[in-house]
Amino acid sequence: MCGIVGYLGDRPAYPMLIQGLRRLEYRGYDSAGVALVHENGTLDVFKSKGKVADLERATQGQDVSGTIGIAHTRWATHGEPNDANAHPHYSQSKTLAIIHNGIIENYNVLREMLRNHDYTFQSDTDTEVLVQLIEYIKQTNHCDLCTAVQLALHEVVGAYAIAVIEKENPDLIVAARKSSPLVIGIRGNERFLASDATPIIEHTKEVVYLNDEEVAVIRRNEPLQVVSLDNVVKPLHIKMLEMNISQLEKGGFPHFMLKEIYEQPRTIIDCIRGRINPEGTDVILSGVRDHQDKFLKAGRIIIVACGTSWHAGLIGKHLIEELCRIPVEVEYASEFRYRNPVIRPNDIVITLSQSGETADTLAAVELARNSGAFIYGICNVIGSSIARATDSGSYIHVGPEIGVASTKAFTGQVTVLTMLALMIARVKGTIDQECSRKIAKHLLDLPAVLEEVLRLNDRIADFSKIFTYAHNFIYLGRGYNYPTALEGALKLKEISYIHAEGYPAAEMKHGPIALIDAEMPTIAIATPDHTYEKTASNIEEIKARGGKVITVIAKGDEQVRKSSDYFIEVPVVAECLMPIVVSVPLQLLAYHIAVNKGRDVDHVLLPFLRLTDCRDSFRPHPYLW
Repeated sequence: MCGIVGYLGDRPAYPMLIQGLRRLEYRGYDSAGVALVHENGTLDVFKSKGKVADLERATQGQDVSGTIGIAHTRWATHGEPNDANAHPHYSQSKTLAIIHNGIIENYNVLREMLRNHDYTFQSDTDTEVLVQLIEYIKQTNHCDLCTAVQLALHEVVGAYAIAVIEKENPDLIVAARKSSPLVIGIRGNERFLASDATPIIEHTKEVVYLNDEEVAVIRRNEPLQVVSLDNVVKPLHIKMLEMNISQLEKGGFPHFMLKEIYEQPRTIIDCIRGRINPEGTDVILSGVRDHQDKFLKAGRIIIVACGTSWHAGLIGKHLIEELCRIPVEVEYASEFRYRNPVIRPNDIVITLSQSGETADTLAAVELARNSGAFIYGICNVIGSSIARATDSGSYIHVGPEIGVASTKAFTGQVTVLTMLALMIARVKGTIDQECSRKIAKHLLDLPAVLEEVLRLNDRIADFSKIFTYAHNFIYLGRGYNYPTALEGALKLKEISYIHAEGYPAAEMKHGPIALIDAEMPTIAIATPDHTYEKTASNIEEIKARGGKVITVIAKGDEQVRKSSDYFIEVPVVAECLMPIVVSVPLQLLAYHIAVNKGRDVDHVLLPFLRLTDCRDSFRPHPYLW
């Protein structure tokens, strides 16, 4: 993903574009650029490999005047991170400039067509192909910029959020989206454009979210106009943002990730507020209540998600099957959308996404919709594409997640899935009142429990130093905590770049056990459940082979503690809620190992490494890159 920003108004554009890029740098940070139309009518593009700070240095002493501009921070897909591949991209005549988030799948075909019309290319990107196509159509059809964009996008296969400016028209930005988010802020005669609301909130709370295949025509001193690719005027639906600027600041923490880990007691409160009464006797999700007949008649539930959300979905499967007795399948959205799955009209498809903009998940929604299934969305961002595309749903209300490695969204998703399962189970009569009340009360107690877990931070930070130089980790769990093991391994991989794998503890003997030695630590989740003794036996097998074991155990557990090299004691809640409790120390462990290695934990997923990076990574040094 990439971050895009635009501004048209009365104030200098450059400072606001740069501030917007800083807000969106979590979406991409291998290059950045800005395009401005100056008062003298020139169109200049400035761009640089590296982060936004590198772009600022590159523009020092340059003319960055003008009250209209677009900017971009990139996560590379087509073409390596360098100055040439950075956005914005000029058209051949340098009269147009474009920024783009997404992937144009048929760019090779389009590029060859344009080469046959004497177009040349300065980059390896799919985005440059699109701006050249827009210019070609504009010149050959003698049409305006908006029409040229509409016609060009009819030829495009893939996903896009774009913004285009024109040298000859310093009062116009044309923007469009398909399967990639785009939001427009409105304040008087000013217009703000961004991939998400984080750069906009400090200027206005009034926003318009573009839908797929919609084009925004942003003209100076004129009302915002939204049209379809076929030029049908669309009604404006102005939404009010609910976030505040303080949520976008680190608040004294060194990284957003640590801040967001520490926010989880509060975000759980926000997640359950108004949904569980104080006695724990009633659980209400309005999105379920208004469509409970769909859940009662459901022959099957399919959960589709990606990454961390997929792990939450695995826990949801366990919850719904155990409490509601409805069969559940959990699918990677990226696989689900590209095969021909069997979806029946009485199926319910639950989509999980923090952002509500995950392209693969949105495509899965469309596939399910075409098959006649009822679609229930669970997401975080109000007004997001998934929130608008589903039949019903629930927000997790955890606030903006700036750190790329998801933390509070995971615990929020599991919390909502628990409430959903409880509510349906009660209506179906598949759970007795006492069991339901117990789980609901434990949900209400979770914020205090997580506060207690967070007090383990210093201890985890201390022993994390010992494992800074490990090259491989195995995470083991059973039952509800098998997905927690997967999530713990993912967190370590994402931010420390250490190879880690999550396994069901019983499957350790089918391959991983052969890898066990003193150089490969094992994280074993051994909290109380009906598989506790078996997990304890798995730990003994590891110790017998000289493996180092870090365990997550219940407070006062002496049995497993004796077999542990290091241990993390956590309070015990209902078995189905232990993944929420256990995930927090695993988040902290990943965080501290990454910090010890000198990683920038808020900026992960580097797509390209230099050869020297790969070579150096084998040297035991805490600051590899």
